[in-house]
Amino acid sequence: MANSPSGDSMTDRIVRVLDTFTTERTMQTATEIAERTGLPASTAHRIVGDLVAAGLLERDEDHRIRLGMHLWELALRGSSALRLRQAALPHMERVQTLIREHTQLAVLEHEEALFLERLSHPDAGANITRIAGRLPVHASSSGLVLLAHADPSIRERVLAGPLRAVARETVTDAATLRAMLASIRRRGYVVAPGSIEAVSTGVAVPVRDRGEVVAALSVVLPRESETDTAVAALLDAAKAIERDLGRSR
Repeated sequence: MANSPSGDSMTDRIVRVLDTFTTERTMQTATEIAERTGLPASTAHRIVGDLVAAGLLERDEDHRIRLGMHLWELALRGSSALRLRQAALPHMERVQTLIREHTQLAVLEHEEALFLERLSHPDAGANITRIAGRLPVHASSSGLVLLAHADPSIRERVLAGPLRAVARETVTDAATLRAMLASIRRRGYVVAPGSIEAVSTGVAVPVRDRGEVVAALSVVLPRESETDTAVAALLDAAKAIERDLGRSR
């Protein structure tokens, strides 16, 4: 791909355009995309037009831009995330039937917890997680499990900080966090009250594929809920997911 005067390749510029879309920002004008990427307006408009023509972006009748269905289609072809979600979903549904709050599945992506799926009861308590949304690994219960089992180099980069406080009880001291991660590896789960929202408790366990931790399965409960039932249900579900992942290879 040809480089721009700034040294960015065309691939870099396309990724910058696509990265302007978030779970909260699903529609934008081409001008807003240009402003958010820092690209020259003519360049951003040209890239947007090319991506619309390819079906990777779509333009509505008001000329606002959203991610295209063809991008979604390409992302699902042969996706390891799709395989993981398909294996996990029946077991997540069983956990959700028992817990009746929030049940979710996350993977480690660029030192954040990226959520692939979430099931929620209509009367469930607070939860800021969204499908395709991200949370800091040091704060969310899913992230803590993923960080505990991550490559040591990733763990050390996160521990080197800064460790941003998402809520008043988010652990932001590196030594305390290091001890917590060691405890998660020993116990096989984490209970994290108030680390994301003061009114909630996150409970999470690792999900393995061929012995390697590839995801975290979690529930979000009201703060004062007992957690033993959730831990047991999550551990059982994680074992079942691992078994089904083995069968799907």
